[in-house]
Amino acid sequence: MNEAGVSVAGARDPGLQPERTRLAWRRTTLSSTVAALLAGRTALHGGPSAVGVSVCAVCCALWLCFLAVAHRRIRTLSEPDGTGPPPLAARHAAAAALCTVALAVCGTLLVL
Repeated sequence: MNEAGVSVAGARDPGLQPERTRLAWRRTTLSSTVAALLAGRTALHGGPSAVGVSVCAVCCALWLCFLAVAHRRIRTLSEPDGTGPPPLAARHAAAAALCTVALAVCGTLLVL
């Protein structure tokens, strides 16, 4: 307890939540990169085919879109602002979710 009688252990640090969110975006970007690389490897395994190269190109485009959204959010979370970061816009959240799901679908198509 401090001088005012408030428990110090329960005090909230507003700087930790944006840091955790920024790290989560970085982890998701890394896993998306690995998925795109594995999709490329799978598409080119055994010789390139027109369908494999096309799906690989779509995977790369989706990865670039996700990377752009994630980079923008990471940059926003890193800005030193006393009020905290703004919430993620609905269109950016939808774009990130769409890219993630579409990348998973493309990866699945390459495996089949």
